[in-house]
Amino acid sequence: MDVPDILLSYFSFRLRFSSYAQDQFEILLPLACEWAEVKEKVALENGVPLSSAQAEDAKRVGVIHPERVKIFAVPQIPIPRHPILRSAAEETQLITPATDGLTLRYGIFIKSSFLNDRRLIVHELIHTSQYEKLGGFLPFLRKYLMECITIGYPEAPMEQEAIRLSMVICADSKS
Repeated sequence: MDVPDILLSYFSFRLRFSSYAQDQFEILLPLACEWAEVKEKVALENGVPLSSAQAEDAKRVGVIHPERVKIFAVPQIPIPRHPILRSAAEETQLITPATDGLTLRYGIFIKSSFLNDRRLIVHELIHTSQYEKLGGFLPFLRKYLMECITIGYPEAPMEQEAIRLSMVICADSKS
């Protein structure tokens, strides 16, 4: 298979998957919201509040309520147990054993070995800001997940915003 054939296969897959996603997305979305809300509670109950420096970063990226944010250090980022959600997470590569951070509104899961990674925490705080701007779980997950399904992770615009802005903010503090 030469390069044009590989690209054609990739884009053909994306179109089929996108068409499938359009039909199935409204079924998956409530399950994803329910899972996210439950896991946010776990992070909020077990996590620690932002340090003063992290709270400043949160304000800098537009988090309206940094006092609500808690960071929960875990050995591995939680992966949904529900078979449909687990399959979707694997298919999109959104949550894998290699995932280092996951934001569920005000609850941020950070892999323990990355707890002092400022860039990662700022990245996750940008997602908290996106949750706030969009109005919570349903609107955030509707937009974020659809971008990841149709465009791909990490090329999705919301993910790119978090990548780009976290790099800028962390670079600014070094100068």
